[in-house]
Amino acid sequence: MHNPFIEVVDESTDSELIEQATNGSREALEKLILRHQAWIYNIAVRMVFHTQDAEEVTQEVLVKAITRLSTFKGESQFRTWLYRITANHVLNMKRRRGEAGAQTFSSYAEAINDTPDLELPDPKSMPVDVPLLVEEAKISCTTGMLLCLDRKQRLIFTLGEIFGASDTVGSEILEMSADNFRQSLSRARRDLYGFMHGQCGLVNPKNPCRCGKKTRGFIEAGHVDPNHLQFVPEHRRRIAEAAEGVTRAIESTVDEHFAAIFREQPFLEPRDQVSWLRQLLDNGVFGKSLHLN
Repeated sequence: MHNPFIEVVDESTDSELIEQATNGSREALEKLILRHQAWIYNIAVRMVFHTQDAEEVTQEVLVKAITRLSTFKGESQFRTWLYRITANHVLNMKRRRGEAGAQTFSSYAEAINDTPDLELPDPKSMPVDVPLLVEEAKISCTTGMLLCLDRKQRLIFTLGEIFGASDTVGSEILEMSADNFRQSLSRARRDLYGFMHGQCGLVNPKNPCRCGKKTRGFIEAGHVDPNHLQFVPEHRRRIAEAAEGVTRAIESTVDEHFAAIFREQPFLEPRDQVSWLRQLLDNGVFGKSLHLN
């Protein structure tokens, strides 16, 4: 899969598709958008948590990108242009369900600790295998931790730590200096990993919190829906597999252990992305702005 966050990216295919799209090729525009849609979606998931909300955010970003595509003149990399649109949108968008109420690491720890430790659900009463529920609980919990970071920290952590974007790539996208990007990432790591060290059994065996013990409590509290798993069934690969070729080095072996938890999360595919895109392109506004065939 095309990875837009490697240090030196080959944009020859993007350039060809952009030229063809601006000359009226709908097929080229579809191919261009589909090369980047899943990456935008995976950023959105980590910004808003709920996959349905992330789909809406992705669509909003792509509407902006398609509308403005004719203004792209190649004065910067397409990667920089597109993901600046993405970054500006997710930093300034309306609040979604996952951001309802101010979430802090303290309140998040309290919510987890208030969830009782229970035996795993009865396999006969569940519509899916229990190990899938435990995995869903783990991913839901670690993804939810990101909401304790402010939006900018969350985005920088997603780009720099989860997707492995270098300081150069990340700073270009966020229009900040490489030093500021690196310092902001360091602060996000410090805050998030400090919380995990004191709370999460995945990184510190001394912590009592265990995904298996919390799974049934998460189900009963409505955080995990056995009939609609957000994360487990959708993924085809892990983030680490999709983001091969990234250049960021982990600062220490301790950080590497923490980072691996997030890089082993699913790389999600938005549902019905082709049909949604084709419905969007049927809108006459886009046809007129790009002179689509």
